[in-house]
Amino acid sequence: MPNFEHMRISDLTGTKVLVTGGSTGIGAAVVRAFAAQGAKVVAHFNQSHAAAEALRAEQPNQIELIQGDLSKPGEAARVVNAAAEMLGGLDGLINNAGAMLGRIASADVAPSHFDEVVNLNARSVWEATVAAHPFLKATGGYVINTTSVAARTGGGAGAVLYGASKSFVSSLTRGHAKEFVRDGIRVNAVAPGLIQTPFHDKYTPPDVFASQTASVPMGREGLPEECVGAFLFLASPAMSGYITGQIIEVNGGQLMP
Repeated sequence: MPNFEHMRISDLTGTKVLVTGGSTGIGAAVVRAFAAQGAKVVAHFNQSHAAAEALRAEQPNQIELIQGDLSKPGEAARVVNAAAEMLGGLDGLINNAGAMLGRIASADVAPSHFDEVVNLNARSVWEATVAAHPFLKATGGYVINTTSVAARTGGGAGAVLYGASKSFVSSLTRGHAKEFVRDGIRVNAVAPGLIQTPFHDKYTPPDVFASQTASVPMGREGLPEECVGAFLFLASPAMSGYITGQIIEVNGGQLMP
């Protein structure tokens, strides 16, 4: 497992970062890694209050918390503005919040479910980025979006809406990269594949997970910590200052576009 506590990326020390969906899975691993680099991090969470408090207790001098249901319009902007007030500005926004919210065939998706999935996975990324824009423009900061291998494959059974919403995130990454480059803001994304997280524990049956694992050339699922290096790389101007509009695939070879 990667250990970023002993790897110092000097231009991340002291930076101010908001991670949405930061209490479990990939988000929690990202929060830990940025805090270990000396960044001040606000970890957003919704229902995972106990996990969020436990995460903050690991590095209380570096991690702050903020709660919000990003499936509700307007909440993403509120969270961004609250985080910027807590930190005294923003150097980075990591739009990681997202979920499948159930495996449902397209023909059976109710309008309320459609709204909840699209609001959480797509609309919140738009709202958070627009709200963060003035803060990031002031600092010459960055946005890193978490998309998914499903954005390219269309998603698995019962996950078409999730895949489509992540396709929105991938396209938004490229569009915002072009639009915000004049403001000194870099916009990139990380696209995890099959990663061992509560996401799959909740929504992917064991037989489906096994078949998905069999499709990975490396022969296993990834760990949340194995996604973290891509986020740190994209956040560091020294390492990725000439990179924008790109999506780093972290999938063990499952998809080689």
